[in-house]
Amino acid sequence: MGYEREKPPATATARAGAAFVWAIETAMRAGEICALQWDDMEIERRFARVRRGKTEAAKRDVPLSSEALRIAGQLAGVRAGPMVFQLRAASLDALFRKGKKRAGLADADLHFHDSRHEGISRLAAVLGVLGLARSVGHRDLRMLQMYYNESAEDIAKKLK
Repeated sequence: MGYEREKPPATATARAGAAFVWAIETAMRAGEICALQWDDMEIERRFARVRRGKTEAAKRDVPLSSEALRIAGQLAGVRAGPMVFQLRAASLDALFRKGKKRAGLADADLHFHDSRHEGISRLAAVLGVLGLARSVGHRDLRMLQMYYNESAEDIAKKLK
């Protein structure tokens, strides 16, 4: 998508690629990522504050992985205003589809929102269910079950 890990994402296309990686690292929704402002970032404390979520329960503090912190550092280097990613949700969606086409995946059943599922699955490997629910903004654990797909084999590996 035009995003290179070693280079600051100076173009909108590169920032869309960085947003996709960020989404996998944080399990944040596209709208939450686009609404993220520098005032919401608590870099030293390793979290980002979601002030406007999909629901009232979605307002939360999102823990930041080392990879998310690295991306935030890159974005700080190309900072041009209060918005972290400098993208609107509609632009992010269009840039994601453009990136899919460039990668030869135009017909693939792949959407930006799939990054949330991937992010939740990855977080589930290291967080307990309640910490996971809090991190991704699910007050009702039944909603989390739509994303939390850990197999019996994966759970057994955690047992002693």
